[in-house]
Order: sequence, then structure tokens, then C-alpha cells
Amino acid sequence: MEPLVRLIRVIADPPSLQDNTGDLDRLQRVLAPRLSGVAPRVPYGRLAAVATAFRQAGFQGAAVVNDLPTGPELVDFLADPPQILPAVALDLGTTQLEANLIDLNTGKILAHGHCENPQIELGADILTRIHFACRDQGLAILHERIIATTNKLTGDLADRAGLAPTTIRALTVSGNTTMVHFFLNMNPYYLCREPYIPAVNSPDPCHAIDLALTLHPAAVVWVLPGVGSYFGGDLISGILACNLDQAEQTAMLIDVGTNAEVVIGNRDWLIACAGAAGPALEGGVARMGVRATPGAIEHVEIEPASGVITYGTIDGQKPYGICGSGMIDLVAGLYLARIIDLRGKFRPGSAKDRLLVGPNGLSFIVAPPAEAADGQPVFLDQIDLDALMRSKAAMYAILTTLMNQVGLTFAQLARIYVAGAFGQHIAPRQAIILGMLPDLPVETFVPIGNSSLKGALKMLTDAGVRRRSLELIRKITYIELNVNQEFMIRFSGSRFIPHTDHTLFPSVPHFRDEEP
Repeated sequence: MEPLVRLIRVIADPPSLQDNTGDLDRLQRVLAPRLSGVAPRVPYGRLAAVATAFRQAGFQGAAVVNDLPTGPELVDFLADPPQILPAVALDLGTTQLEANLIDLNTGKILAHGHCENPQIELGADILTRIHFACRDQGLAILHERIIATTNKLTGDLADRAGLAPTTIRALTVSGNTTMVHFFLNMNPYYLCREPYIPAVNSPDPCHAIDLALTLHPAAVVWVLPGVGSYFGGDLISGILACNLDQAEQTAMLIDVGTNAEVVIGNRDWLIACAGAAGPALEGGVARMGVRATPGAIEHVEIEPASGVITYGTIDGQKPYGICGSGMIDLVAGLYLARIIDLRGKFRPGSAKDRLLVGPNGLSFIVAPPAEAADGQPVFLDQIDLDALMRSKAAMYAILTTLMNQVGLTFAQLARIYVAGAFGQHIAPRQAIILGMLPDLPVETFVPIGNSSLKGALKMLTDAGVRRRSLELIRKITYIELNVNQEFMIRFSGSRFIPHTDHTLFPSVPHFRDEEP
């Protein structure tokens, strides 16, 4: 391993009348041969602490050195080097924070945890939070909340591992561009205004004390760089997690969360874009839509001939809503059973006692009150269906627009990596029926879990990955969909199941008597 923070054992000659080298200069001189001939820099805030600790240790012990883009940084000296050198990888999500505590000496994961992002109370979506940040003390409030939550999460992980939070020596942070602005207390005003420019794409590493993080004061905090307002460090993490930038064959990475973020490429080139295709899939739009948590319906089957429905929930608990994968299963099943038409509209009289008239028109009952967690039915109504149809259309339009930019067909992709809870739970075949994903063999689609967290974890232990993260932002071509007319045209054609052009989905049944 080549960890972000290293313990380098030192035995130095004590000062004498014949050698009056200063304490810090002496330590730097001894360390230089171990650091490719480069004497480590000591930040001003650590000068006194390191010099004092080195002398008190009798000029023997272990130097704590951070591996930074600008060169090695000496931040501490320990007379008795610890057996465990803790560090945290953090996925700074819009709805949830997830983190791993690891030992940099061995790479072993010591604890894992997650918690809800409390900023949700101030805005369920990124745009609302940006507007909140631009009023009065809004930015300060958002910043304080995310720092407090990070401190609580890292503290909980340390407790679980039997460690003090102040022993944590590094934090890598992976998040979208807006969340990074909140984390660093930077104005997000221009992120959502043309030409959509962040305050910073590639922030330099800082120390925990700079952000009031309750880690070791000299713990290095490395925020992964981004490319643009809608292409943040979380997507850079995804590329690193699946090694897309080192692949010989061309592949695609899809990450669906607050937005749908897509990258195509290989070791020679990468092109990317992002767009709003995620909210209806993660509980942001559909009334019964929820995140992938216990009790969420994650899998649905409808027998086309009889209309009999079966479903499964996360952890087998009673249902209270439907997560993204369940929503895709459900709507694909409704289409094959001809309960909805190719426009995504319910067909009256097609589902017997399951299709009822409610306040918002027709609703399909997935789980009746007797089966539900709170005694309230879990259902899908026309408003939910319309939201999903927009999201699935946006998703496919994003993919096709990006493929057209590079002059490739979907069949030329060796792999399609699907990240996040969306990728972990989705059934690719059902997404193909819906017209959300391209009509390819299901083995083409590879789920990779929380790629944002995986990339941040790699950053802690691999110097090559850290170098690649900085190289990537210069290598990627980013397409801004907000001003792309081709995207809007493709979006319109994708608002049918599976598509207005049925030749794009040869494996999906087409009911010709339901032409719009």
C-alpha cells in the first residue's frame, strides 16, 4: 500500500556542539532519503508541535507524513508509534452520508456506518438548498450541519472500533459539486446559473482543524476534485472504483441519485454528462417512492395472463413504499400485463380490483392495507407514473445523446457499470422493457454498489489512484445538457414504452393496437 498518511520510523543523532542543526531541520534531513530525496514541508500550524514532540521523544520514534500533491508534509512525531493508524473515507451524499473507518497500516476496514443528511430539512433537493444558502446565514447553517453530522458519524465509527476520534489521521471526501461547496463553506450561487461555474473544481487538501472537524487537528482532509457544476468528485470516485480510465475496451458508468451521471470511455478518452433523471427513482417525486431502506418494495412481478402480483421488500419487512428498483419492476410488469399502455397511462378495466379510482384518478394497488406496515395501501397512481415516464425518458435521452457525441452504438460497449442503490437493486431486463436502459444482454450490466465510497476508500490507500484523480479532471470532456437541443429532441422520443422507435428495442413486446 501507499497510504495517504505514513508512519516513518526515525532514529536521529542528537544535537551536539559539533552538530547544531535545528530540531526540525534535523528531522527533515533524516526523512528526505525515505521520501525520494524530498525534505517534507512542515505547515506553520504544526511547527512548534512537531519540533517539541521530536525533542521530547529523544529524537527517536515515528514521523507522521501526509502524501500530498505538492509533496510530503510532516505534521507530527510520535515517541510510541500506534499499531493502528485510523483514517475515514466519506461519501458525502445529498440524502445520506456513508463512511468506512480503516487502518492505513493494513487497509483493514474497522467500521462502517451511515446516517441521513440533516440538510434535507432545509431542502429535499440540491436546487432548494442552493437558494437557501444564498439567503441571510443560509450557507453557514448548511455548512455547520454537514460538519456536525460528519463529526458525529466519524465519532460513532471510532467508538465502534474502540478508538478516540482524535486518533483519526485522514479523511477523504467524495460528493457532488454542491455538497462539496457546503462542506467547504463556499458560495454555491453560480452553480445553477449559466454558464454553471463552481467556485472551485479541485480544492487543495487542508487539515481537520481548518473545518472544525473533531479528528486529529493535523488530519489531512482530501476532497476529491470535480469537473463541473453537475459533475463532482462522486463521479470521479466512480471512475476510479471501476477503473474506467484504465480500461482497454470502451465502457460506460451510470450513477443514478439526485441526478443521472454518465461517463463513457476507456484509458485513452472519457466523455461525460449529467441530468435530472433520478428524483422519481429515489423518493423525490413519486408519492409512494422511498429510498432503498427496510420495508421498501424492491422487487415486483406481475403474471401477464392473470395479473397476479407478487412483491419482495428489503429485509422482508412489511411494505411502506416503493424504491427505485421496485418502481421499475412494477411499471415494466404493468406494461407487459397491458394494464398501462405505451404512453404510461392506465387502461380502465384492465386490472379488476387492483385498479381503483382515487382523488388523483386511477391508482394501482400494489399492497393492500392488510399487508402494509402502517395499514395504508401502497399504490401507484397516474401522477407517479407520469413522473417515472419523465425520469426514464431523461435517462435514455442522456445515454443516447452521449453515445451520439462519440459516434458509437450501445452494442460497442464492453460493459455498463451501474452504481449506487439503483445499480445494486435494479433488474436490468425490467429497465430495458421500460426503455430506460439500452436493449443489450443483461450480462453487459455490472452493479458496483456505492462507487463514491469505494473511490474515496481507494484514495486512502493508493498513491496511483490519488494521482489519477487529479489527472482525470484534465482528461474528461464534459457535455452540458442544460443547453443541449439534441437532448431535448431525444427526450421527447423516449416518453413512450419502450420508445417511439421500436427498432431500438427489438426484444421488447410491442402492442400495435396501442399506437399513440
